[in-house]
Amino acid sequence: MANTFLTSQQIAREALLRLQSNFVMAGLVHTDYSSEFKQQGDTIQVRKPATFIADEFGGTINLQDVGESNVLVKLDKIADVSVEVSSKELSLNIENFGTQILDGATLAIAEKVDQDLCGLYADIPYYSGIGGTTPSALKDISNAMLVLNKNRVPTQNRCAVWDPYAQANLVTIDAIARVDASGTNAALREASMGRIMGFDNYMDQNIKTHVAGAYSALTDVKGAGTAGQLTVTLTSAAGSSTAQLKKGDIFTVNGQQFVATSDTPNAVSGVLTVNVYPAVKDTFTAQAVTFAKSHVASLAFHKNALCLATRPMEPPMGGADSYVATAPNGLSLRVTMGYNMDTKKNIISVDMLYGVKSIYPELASRVLG
Repeated sequence: MANTFLTSQQIAREALLRLQSNFVMAGLVHTDYSSEFKQQGDTIQVRKPATFIADEFGGTINLQDVGESNVLVKLDKIADVSVEVSSKELSLNIENFGTQILDGATLAIAEKVDQDLCGLYADIPYYSGIGGTTPSALKDISNAMLVLNKNRVPTQNRCAVWDPYAQANLVTIDAIARVDASGTNAALREASMGRIMGFDNYMDQNIKTHVAGAYSALTDVKGAGTAGQLTVTLTSAAGSSTAQLKKGDIFTVNGQQFVATSDTPNAVSGVLTVNVYPAVKDTFTAQAVTFAKSHVASLAFHKNALCLATRPMEPPMGGADSYVATAPNGLSLRVTMGYNMDTKKNIISVDMLYGVKSIYPELASRVLG
């Protein structure tokens, strides 16, 4: 009796189900999925979630435009796992094949997507905590809550994603671990913190560590900025530094938090001009600057702060056996099957085309560790 081999369609559909179950960050952010085929490097328009201002009614209404809320997202990333498989493995039932091959492949893809989403921390200027000090108290959670509250972030759909060390500290807090205080024993049984202070809490091993530019080590820096501008001039009193700031460096001056949006040139006699976000609120001169320095960048954010956009890739030409599986929500994943003449092995390639972007950085905060 001839063997029956799994098809690319069967494998793709099963892989997509397993991929969705492995997502962490991808399940917490704004998503834009579509069935329209695209290629790596294409740029798409993603509709930003609408925001409005409630006006005082004065006899006539003030129409607010929602049609221009689009942001460009470049589909510049392909998460790919390609493996050699035997005919014996391809003759397994789909559940066994999923356990042996697809679990590891889809976990690797989910990890890569998570890594790229966690890397968006570098766009976020707002922060709480102290670089080098791992969060370990309820106050660390409430300080993150305070940053979001001050920025008028909606209280629904808030998440906090912690690095492993922060989570290990926080789950041992008495009020979280005690059943009578938290209402659940999940912190003890599963190291799960649940919902605390308005945040759904998660742990992600892909939380990034930011290495700050050497200029951030200076303690004698003062800043100047003009209202509405996206640059700030920093001056070291010693006048000798030739160091620089790195993209993602954060600092506070005149009561406002900023992030460097690009690497700076080396300072000239201690003076740097930094491209920043957000724009300067109020003009200031000779104001003391405090740098956040190097840190682990755990994240507290509203769902609409960050975006994951995916599009399916076309099946390859040339007769390769390929199938694109699409979930009801539009998330897609491609499986291509081939044969390597050099190694005499069957090959299965699982891949996903996507892009990530911070669309509302003001709806997020770093929690330094």
